[in-house]
Amino acid sequence: MFSRRQFCRSGAIAASLLTLDRAFAAGQCEAFTKARQAAITPDEALAGLKAGNQRFVSGKTLNCNLMKQVHATATGQYPASIVIGCIDSRVPPELVFDQRIGDIFSARVAGNVVNDDIIGSSEFATKLAGAKLIVVLGHSECGAVKGAIDGAKLGMLTELLAKISPAVEANKDAPGEHTAKNDDFVQRVAISNARLGVENLTKNGSVLVDLVAAKELKIVSAMHDIATGRVTFLD
Repeated sequence: MFSRRQFCRSGAIAASLLTLDRAFAAGQCEAFTKARQAAITPDEALAGLKAGNQRFVSGKTLNCNLMKQVHATATGQYPASIVIGCIDSRVPPELVFDQRIGDIFSARVAGNVVNDDIIGSSEFATKLAGAKLIVVLGHSECGAVKGAIDGAKLGMLTELLAKISPAVEANKDAPGEHTAKNDDFVQRVAISNARLGVENLTKNGSVLVDLVAAKELKIVSAMHDIATGRVTFLD
């Protein structure tokens, strides 16, 4: 059994840890400033998103004063990262990474497709606005990926889905049925699509290539599991 002294000591330690946790949380709730953005490294930005997803999965997201952040960012924004994700309602980047106003740029398009507009947006977010990290975020059970696999045709969506076809082709030797009914094949294509998104950014975004070479930017791909909320980084 604990003695009174041990009990008091353990209580003091617990109180100290709680104080540190609250202090950390308070810091996380502060909007990014120009100085804070400039000081963060690409690896630190990545670690921040990983920690945020862990909070999201564990149900321990931060409770921040969003209106305070609105006021703090009214005259300028200094996000650390840009997330290129799908429009799927189950994969909002701000929520799955436990980020808030002023923390990340969020570019969303069906199938997290990386086209010229997304590349240009990424160049703005990094070279001009100072972000240090780009994440191409795919997800499980992606409807756009399924449509690309089955060759769906519908107005302008047809052209968009064609941009996912290289990921389908990359898995032409995968085992099993190559249809949207094969969950394993859909997942394989979604992973390839996220990775090819990174390849497209580094192949066609000369501004981004220069930033990566200078170690001022990191570009990675990741997959979000809609059943668990967990994000797995692929690179």
